Amino acid sequence: MFKKMYLLLFNRVTDALDALAAGNTARAGEILVRAQQACEELYIEGTEE
Repeated sequence: MFKKMYLLLFNRVTDALDALAAGNTARAGEILVRAQQACEELYIEGTEE
């Protein structure tokens, strides 16, 4: 579970950094919020097992 969460978060942070480099701060924020939500969902699913 944690490996999957880490990989998801790492890749989304990279995407957010790319968006920031392109000057798109709103998109970077959206990417980070969605990544946070996805990791929270994975964590919840993993604790229910």
